[in-house]
Amino acid sequence: MVKMRILFTGASSMTGLWFVRRLSAAGHRVFATFTRANAEAYNDPLRRQRVALALEHAVPVFNCRFGDATFREAITHRQIDVLCHHGAEVTDYKSLEFDVCKALANNAHQIAEVLRALVAIGARRVVLSGSVFEGGEGAGSDGLPSLSPYGLSKALTSQMFADYCRREGVALGKFVIPNPFGPYEEPRFTTYLARRWQDGETPTVRTPAYVRDNIHVSLLAAAYRRFVEHLSEMPGFTRYNPSGYVESQGAFAERFARAMEPRLGVACPLELVQQTEFTEPKVRINTDSVDAAELAWDEVVAWDELADYYRACGATGV
Repeated sequence: MVKMRILFTGASSMTGLWFVRRLSAAGHRVFATFTRANAEAYNDPLRRQRVALALEHAVPVFNCRFGDATFREAITHRQIDVLCHHGAEVTDYKSLEFDVCKALANNAHQIAEVLRALVAIGARRVVLSGSVFEGGEGAGSDGLPSLSPYGLSKALTSQMFADYCRREGVALGKFVIPNPFGPYEEPRFTTYLARRWQDGETPTVRTPAYVRDNIHVSLLAAAYRRFVEHLSEMPGFTRYNPSGYVESQGAFAERFARAMEPRLGVACPLELVQQTEFTEPKVRINTDSVDAAELAWDEVVAWDELADYYRACGATGV
């Protein structure tokens, strides 16, 4: 495999950190852009920790936003082979007041100039991270709507990239992300479960009937690395929707409990409530299977790493 020079946005996120680590481990040279001046400038302790870890695997480009002059200069001066645009506007992403127009403007700022900068140095590959919760992505119920204004912003970003890449003769690969979980994650569902168990409590699963697609972030990162490496330079559009554990959230919580109980050394009970409200589509999943053996990914090791992470978090309070 030819080693590449990759410009990567969004390395301060959980998935971004794992993607950078996996690309670097494969021998690629990763240049990661950050909007702040340094790692210490990130107020959130978890994000600050992820940035610090990313710096162990990537050359940083600080004070850099997608599309600005610094970003375009990085493309030229670093002689980039592939642009991996994983970053996106996420401020208040859970809110119905999420600013879709602002997000689109930030996600695709100066996109024509960015693509032309790539083409000028002979680079014709862009990998864009998408979400299964965008309108029209994955498979499921209720006509595949965008699940939120944030999802709408991601869908519009994808459409914009597809149009501009076609015009500039650039190959676009879209890597669609389902529900990743793993070390350095935000305090969402799996973190909530683990913390309650470590506190000797019984967590409540309030939406056990939703069918979702949860995937180990280490497996997702291995799939991402392979997708980037195999994206053709020929103009066109390629999509990959990697899938993990496709099951109800109740079944996934039980799977998670079975994996964590012997590893954490604590009881992992669950309370599954009877779900009666469905404000989201009941089913939303990705559609492409992932060959874990081909990617040299070990499920047991992934569960072990996650349990080790939770124990460390319990000891440090991070």
